[in-house]
Amino acid sequence: MNTPIRIEDVEEKKQSVRAADAALPDFMSLGMGPLQDIKQDLEDLHDTIEDLNAISDNKAARQAQRMGMELDAFAPAVTFIGQIKSGKTTLVNAVAGRPGLLPADVNPWTSVVTSVHLDHIRGEDDPVASFQFFDEGEWDHLIEKGGRIGELSERTGADKEQARIAKQIQQMREKTKARLGRRFEMLLGQTHNYKEIEDNLIQRYVCLGDDFDEDSKAAAQGQFADITKTAELHFAAPYLPLPLTLRDTPGMNDTFLMREQITISAIRESKVCVVVLSAHQALNTVDMGLIRLISNVKAKEVIIFVNRIDELADPVNEIPEIRTGLLKTLRDKNGPTDPFIIFGSAFMANMALTDGVDNMPQSSQDSMNAYVSMFAAGKMGEMDPRTRAWVLSGVPQLYAALGDRIAEGPAHRVMTRVRRRAANIVESMRSASNLVTLKANSDNLMKVDVPEVERMIQSISQTAHNRLQAALDELFQNFNQRIDQANTRYTARALDALIKHLEENGDDAVWSYSADGLRSLMRTAYQVMSSRFRKQVGAVFEETSHDMTQAISKAFDVSAENFKVAVPPMPELPAPVGLAQTIALDVNTSMWKRWWAKRKGYQAYAADFQALIEAETETMLQDLKGRQIDDVREIAESTMLDFLEEQASLILDICDRSQVGIEDLHDLFGVSSQESRERMFELLLDDLNTNDSLEEGE
Repeated sequence: MNTPIRIEDVEEKKQSVRAADAALPDFMSLGMGPLQDIKQDLEDLHDTIEDLNAISDNKAARQAQRMGMELDAFAPAVTFIGQIKSGKTTLVNAVAGRPGLLPADVNPWTSVVTSVHLDHIRGEDDPVASFQFFDEGEWDHLIEKGGRIGELSERTGADKEQARIAKQIQQMREKTKARLGRRFEMLLGQTHNYKEIEDNLIQRYVCLGDDFDEDSKAAAQGQFADITKTAELHFAAPYLPLPLTLRDTPGMNDTFLMREQITISAIRESKVCVVVLSAHQALNTVDMGLIRLISNVKAKEVIIFVNRIDELADPVNEIPEIRTGLLKTLRDKNGPTDPFIIFGSAFMANMALTDGVDNMPQSSQDSMNAYVSMFAAGKMGEMDPRTRAWVLSGVPQLYAALGDRIAEGPAHRVMTRVRRRAANIVESMRSASNLVTLKANSDNLMKVDVPEVERMIQSISQTAHNRLQAALDELFQNFNQRIDQANTRYTARALDALIKHLEENGDDAVWSYSADGLRSLMRTAYQVMSSRFRKQVGAVFEETSHDMTQAISKAFDVSAENFKVAVPPMPELPAPVGLAQTIALDVNTSMWKRWWAKRKGYQAYAADFQALIEAETETMLQDLKGRQIDDVREIAESTMLDFLEEQASLILDICDRSQVGIEDLHDLFGVSSQESRERMFELLLDDLNTNDSLEEGE
């Protein structure tokens, strides 16, 4: 019998990565209820997996152990996005419980995505800090073409933009060589790992210093910041009920749109997104890139944090006005409807953590005191100044919101997946138990033919693969046709609108055309494809589950009335965040004015504009047809492959068990009677089938 997985051992490992001298204020537990609930659910499921592991043997035990490790490793990622100077990094520092951790005054040149891993279990030899540099291709794209904005400028014929970008590129190249010398080319594509995070280490990679500041030079501040792409940092977080990853992304308003591409990639890898806005300019016209981005993410995965309320002169009246204006902007620009909005102050949170509330500017203290009046004055009056500042900062509310979204999304998915896999193990053990019992009571029971069972498994796997590929090919063919048709219709409408404009206004009045309609059409096409994916791929999963059930029934000559192989849970498809990337139709009017001035005659406008649209929309089309579809196919195939491999292992395990005698059942399951064994299996299945009624997306 195997030694069961012990949650105490897991907690001991977690404690080993926590700082021994971490002294945290009590108020950091506020808002942790939903995250604590997730932890309890994970531990309850872990206990069930322990019970399963305790009565398992051979392959089933190893699978149970892997499921326990999957629960231990659960650490959802939260991506923070926003404009430069919105206070995004300061908020990340507050949520991490580490004021001053990441530099909040990063130079606009930097394009680093910093992932702060909190309370992750790591191996003894794993680094606590890793910094990945841009590879040669990414660097060349920036240096040779000026990044994405350089492409747009070239395509639209914006000579002034191209000249400005070329000048900035030259400055960047010279500064990089001055810092790193010729060896900077050798550093491209490399990763620097560290076992300890020393003073100024983070600043060397993610924060540019002043080239003329002797202190910055002496500290090597910003030494590698030009070429750093990602930073991975590990810290203890004893206040958190479960591990988290916080991703701090570059600001979206970027000279070269390099940050836009990096932020889009970060969003692809996260399931919860926090949009940080400044209370002074919540979603103004400069933030259209943010609106485009969150419009392509599920509304329940987006939290909007309106920061810097401590800088408002009259928060009581201004906050409702900001909320109303924010909702109107999102509604007018086809953003997410009814988003969850939090008003707070990252600055105030950091002051609470550092016990600096009394040292806040008088204007911030006045604003905080005015804001208190919006809440239950008696309750707030009972709090000490640090706790009151922490509550007003909005961070506890953010913790709670994150917990709710993690519970509904990634936590639900991982626990559903583990429950169904564990239920299949229990069913396989019950089949083996029934088989051995039947062998003891019948002299005519058919002997298990292992080679034949292996052939059946191979046949089912091949059939499942063929079905899945056929379903995906049909699905993607229809999707590609749909988005091609959408693009054609959009281009035709744009040209019609251009001709109408020329006929009504002549060629002296500048005209532009929004790309929102195209994005809406493509987003709808993807939603239709996602719905069909759940239906068609779900049908393949159902058929494969049925085939496996029948194979077990046939191979072991047992009734399948009360037995069914659980269908693998439907995987969630990635959001089409590539639709958010900026194209020429999104750029400022000055660029369009120059494009307009270089053309004369209706025919020239129409022909050049059509060519421009086709070239620009091809970027989005290729992202959808390429990376997005490749990701969807890989998700479907890996889900099916994992299911088939696991079922094959379980069936062959039954074959192994079928060779034992009735006297060996006690050693296998820890009980001797058939009735007791059946009761044990039923109890496990009852635990595993809890909260497994809804699929993601329903």
